[in-house]
Amino acid sequence: MTQIQTGEGFPFQKREMRDLCVCGGSPATAASARRSSDSYSKMLERTPRFQQWRENAHAIKRYAIQHLDQLLVQFEQNLQKKGVEVLWAKDAAEANQLILEIAKKHHVKKVVKSKSLVSEELQLNNAFRANGIESIETDLGEFIIQLAGQRPTHVVIPALHLTAEQIGHLFEEKLGEKFTAVHEELTAIARKHLRNHFLTADMGISGINFGFADTGSFTVIENEGNAGLSTSTPPVHVAIMGIEKVISSVKYLPYFLSVLPRSATDQKLTAYTHIFHGPTAGRKMYVVLIDNGRTNVLEDPFTQNTLYCIRCGACMNSCPIYHRVGGWAYGWIYPGPIGEILNPHLCGMEAAGKLPFASSLCEKCAHVCPVKINIPEQLVHLRHVSTQTMGSPMNSAYQRLLWKTWSFVNERSGRFSFFMGLLRLGARFAPLVPKPFRILEFGAWSKGRAVPVPQGKAFRKWWKKNRKSANGNR
Repeated sequence: MTQIQTGEGFPFQKREMRDLCVCGGSPATAASARRSSDSYSKMLERTPRFQQWRENAHAIKRYAIQHLDQLLVQFEQNLQKKGVEVLWAKDAAEANQLILEIAKKHHVKKVVKSKSLVSEELQLNNAFRANGIESIETDLGEFIIQLAGQRPTHVVIPALHLTAEQIGHLFEEKLGEKFTAVHEELTAIARKHLRNHFLTADMGISGINFGFADTGSFTVIENEGNAGLSTSTPPVHVAIMGIEKVISSVKYLPYFLSVLPRSATDQKLTAYTHIFHGPTAGRKMYVVLIDNGRTNVLEDPFTQNTLYCIRCGACMNSCPIYHRVGGWAYGWIYPGPIGEILNPHLCGMEAAGKLPFASSLCEKCAHVCPVKINIPEQLVHLRHVSTQTMGSPMNSAYQRLLWKTWSFVNERSGRFSFFMGLLRLGARFAPLVPKPFRILEFGAWSKGRAVPVPQGKAFRKWWKKNRKSANGNR
């Protein structure tokens, strides 16, 4: 599988799954995600047709993925008829090279970028910087993240983990502005600094939310207006798209315009929906179609519906694990439940084989997904795949020994009782053991936590004494 480069040229940031509890989501992340989840519940109450829209969106994406080869060819041909140059990239390195060649051809010195998760996959800003090209993120959240030198923590709200006060101090340090924590003033500061970049950029980069095979057009959905400026002001527009984003017809767009913003931000409609039908006179337009591991998903029929994802972030907003650990804990661009089922395909089980286990299987993510991806089912499937894949951290000698030991202990009630007694005893005396020797504290997990001491009687003892009376009360 393709090894993706992230951060400052480093591969997938491997973390032990125990480290997920240490990375920590910020209070801002948890609070904002819970607000989004609460808003979603209220939205369902006032939108009785939403479930039917979900069914329709699911069916449209299912057809698109099952006929992806045909639709991509049709999309390319219709784009070319409109004067759009279409390029194909098998991985991040090839995509970056193609985009850099476009920049060189047009003597590009400055690029403005609207929000694009695919560009985060490619680490496109790093490629531009290494070639002496200034690249400016123009989405407010991405602009903040770029100034902070961080990675996004959410697919819709990149700076979800930061408070207004933290952003105010960041603007004070990086932009020389007077400190403020007022949201409107922070937005005005960003607008002031971005305006000139729009006017002086040589090339604009955008993602693509949906490509339409029948018309050779595509749409970019946004709320801030920066995507419109990034794509219309510079003389060159490069749109980058994961191959799974194509659908058969533009006539199906209303279904996605109905479910995506409601699922992402509880909006009836995003502020701006741009549909591009080709370059305007005197300008150049390129579309780069990117695989970057997506065909790995297609190889397994059981996992193909992972590619239905429309990047709304609803699964993250509903996930109790994401609330606790934040987006960075997942090691790559896609966090939360969708990251747990997508990253292993895009980055390889060798790097991301533990992610499918970072879930309680509570199924909240499946209930909120606007295209009805059965994420828990995918997680169970990928757990099995991970344990069978050579090189996966879940197929190591240590893991095999661990689970064989677990099986041995749980096969007989006597063994179980004996080992539980040892664990209870160890937990009680752990505080007396010098820290270097506290093997029961499980390393990184305990850095911010104390080992809990069991309270009261063991359930097995209670049940042995009370089961007759409990059965009699049925």
